[in-house]
Amino acid sequence: MKYILAAIALLAQVNFSLADERLTEILQELELRESAVPMREMPGWAKPKKVLLFIDQPSRLAWFKEQITGVELIPASSPPEVAAKAGDVDVLYGFCDEMSVKAATKAQYVHSRFAGIELCAPFLARMPDLKLVTNMQRVSSPAIGEHAITLMMALSRGFDHYAVVQADQNFDQQAAPLSRQREIGGQTMLVVGLGGIGNSVAKRAHGLGMTVIATRNSSREKPDYVSEVGLSDELPRMIGRADVVVNALPLTDQTKGLFDAAMFARMKKGAYFINVGRGATVVQDDLIAALKNGTVGGAGLDVMTPEPLPKGHPLWTTPNVIITPHTSGFVDNAGDRLWVILREQLRRYVAGEKVFNVVDLKRGY
Repeated sequence: MKYILAAIALLAQVNFSLADERLTEILQELELRESAVPMREMPGWAKPKKVLLFIDQPSRLAWFKEQITGVELIPASSPPEVAAKAGDVDVLYGFCDEMSVKAATKAQYVHSRFAGIELCAPFLARMPDLKLVTNMQRVSSPAIGEHAITLMMALSRGFDHYAVVQADQNFDQQAAPLSRQREIGGQTMLVVGLGGIGNSVAKRAHGLGMTVIATRNSSREKPDYVSEVGLSDELPRMIGRADVVVNALPLTDQTKGLFDAAMFARMKKGAYFINVGRGATVVQDDLIAALKNGTVGGAGLDVMTPEPLPKGHPLWTTPNVIITPHTSGFVDNAGDRLWVILREQLRRYVAGEKVFNVVDLKRGY
């Protein structure tokens, strides 16, 4: 919960006076996917009367009202506040957690201000009037892509070893073993899950001179910066070719525990494993064992299980591991991007237009 609250605090840093051209720039940058048809053509859609809207500060409500008219916008900033106000709203906007979803019994549309919906998915399925769920996939992808590359580069230069000797004020040029001093150019990266985050990682890795291969669930379609795309069931065949494996998968029934001892054993010996997807897609004890026996040469982890990772957990002291506390989406200059998309998405829904990032509840993303 601490990292979520910190994220909300960072996202509050926004310039409310963004012009229309900024919206256009954001949409082009993120390549958000629109729904197949406008909302007004969807069975059962009607212009909502009440929207329970997440806001981070009082002035945000007026900013939303500049673009969204003819509907009552009810502000809220926490799940308990939602529980008190959500009984008769048509839209639950910005909240996707158990308490909020259970309270909004009449909502037809739920929008998550985060990319993942695994915390609320079981409860969404029980909402009798629910017709649409959307999320914020791709909105944080640029930051998360850079974070994944940073973890890879830090591992490849042994920065975790140098951080220790810096803390001791020890000028030790041999603190990191030679096996941790690698050049990235010419190596192969496997991106597991070529979605918004996966594409962001792949594009940056290609720019560094890496050969990028990937897997995705839906098709073999690929951008120019990816050499080969396999389907999900081809991961065991492809993983052994990679010097760096980046996990960008969502958490679903199919991906839970996917990276286990058998999968790590298929990796190229000494390859790096980066996880910016979800912690539960990894059998953590198996990863620790693979790191200790050298099967995996190093791991950069922004997600883990449980979160927060408790003091004394063996992952803290496992060698060749860099841990960041689920902060890959944090960035001090992208709050405007998130809020602009939030407002535009709601404006489109209220107007009956096409919306972004429709979630398939059966797939979980």
